[in-house]
Amino acid sequence: MKKIIAIAALSFVGIAAKAQVASTATQTVNLNLSNAIELTFTGSTTATGAAVNLAFNTVNDYANGVASSAQELKVRSNKKFDVTVKTNAASFSYTGSTTPAPVMPVSGVLALKVSANGTGGTIGGTFAGYTSLSATAANLIANGLNGGNQTFSVMYNATPGFTYPAGTYTVDVVYTATQQ
Repeated sequence: MKKIIAIAALSFVGIAAKAQVASTATQTVNLNLSNAIELTFTGSTTATGAAVNLAFNTVNDYANGVASSAQELKVRSNKKFDVTVKTNAASFSYTGSTTPAPVMPVSGVLALKVSANGTGGTIGGTFAGYTSLSATAANLIANGLNGGNQTFSVMYNATPGFTYPAGTYTVDVVYTATQQ
């Protein structure tokens, strides 16, 4: 009896692992930043704050002056900044029945102080206490830090004395934020 042995040979020719094929593309993105600064009143979220009315109703108001509540402003800047303050005129404008119209100077009557400072900067001059305003710009905040929510608050105090007749005396207070 003969045994037959069969041998099979297998060939794996032509079967190879699939090769990965890739392609890449590159694109440059440039951020073209400009210097930007904005100064607004937080109560109105605009550059124009609500009117501040200081009512003089008693003799003590005339003798001691009347102070406002705190008025908050916000600076948003991508660089350090300074803030100045001035009035738009040297005297108040008058609305009332007295003729000729009385002339009340701003200086010596209207004062301002920084009541809170969250700018990271320093309070300028003597504005940590009430300081008389005028039509000449004065340094209010120096070296405020860049950021999106740099706030400070101011309060007004008016002491017109007993010289002026009844009526409404008006002046605009102008704040200017400038990048360094």
